[in-house]
Amino acid sequence: MNYWDLLAIAAILLLGIPHGGLDGAVARHIGWPSGLIPWLVFHLAYIALATLVAIVWWLFPQPSLIIFLLISALHFGASDTADIGSDWLPRLAHGGLVGIVIPSLQDASVEPIFAVLAGATNASLIITGINSLLIPWSFCFVSYCVFSYFKTQYRRPLISLAILVALASVLPPLISFALYFCLWHSRGHMLRLWRTLAPSDRTRGLREAVSYTFLAWISLGIIFVLLEDTATTSLVQVTFIGLAALTLPHMLLVDFAHSRKNKKKALL
Repeated sequence: MNYWDLLAIAAILLLGIPHGGLDGAVARHIGWPSGLIPWLVFHLAYIALATLVAIVWWLFPQPSLIIFLLISALHFGASDTADIGSDWLPRLAHGGLVGIVIPSLQDASVEPIFAVLAGATNASLIITGINSLLIPWSFCFVSYCVFSYFKTQYRRPLISLAILVALASVLPPLISFALYFCLWHSRGHMLRLWRTLAPSDRTRGLREAVSYTFLAWISLGIIFVLLEDTATTSLVQVTFIGLAALTLPHMLLVDFAHSRKNKKKALL
């Protein structure tokens, strides 16, 4: 792992992880009750789900990595077009960037990362399966281009996706992912959620986001120290298993509960 890879992981941890810090404010926005007991229940449930993901990954790494790629595709696809629409074709195209395009275009560089997360044999099998999805995804992307010709609101995200695919074809995978995760996904996600919060809740939400971010960094740092492996291996495991652990409760809150509430509002 070179300095650019380390810089990419630092960006993922320092700039990407904070985008989940508004989850407490989002929970209140969708109707989670106030008070000490509801506050404790929410945080205990959030931590329990994250811990469960980490434990399951440690016990069953291969299916955990596959499921993480799938739920990440669902989350990224839904998030990247959330301000525009809910059409399934754009979601498929955007969701395939991290789970299909980056691993397929840089499979030789991605396989060692997957090997750290799921074992060498499992990594090879997963990469082979992902490579087989690149051609179907390419047809999906071409269809998305035609689709955006008729639905012009999708042209801007299509251009962004095309740029990200081009970057993924020439940049190392960790850098491609960091650029997408930090500058596109996390930034857009936080801006979108911030606009949904009531002005009276924004100050509290900001304080919570800072607190949650520091707690996440401290927790990941402790786990990194406790892992009995090389620094590089531990860093990759902490980064991506940590992301997986935080993604499940975050996704359930944002992509299901929050988006469902917004759809109900739109129908009223």
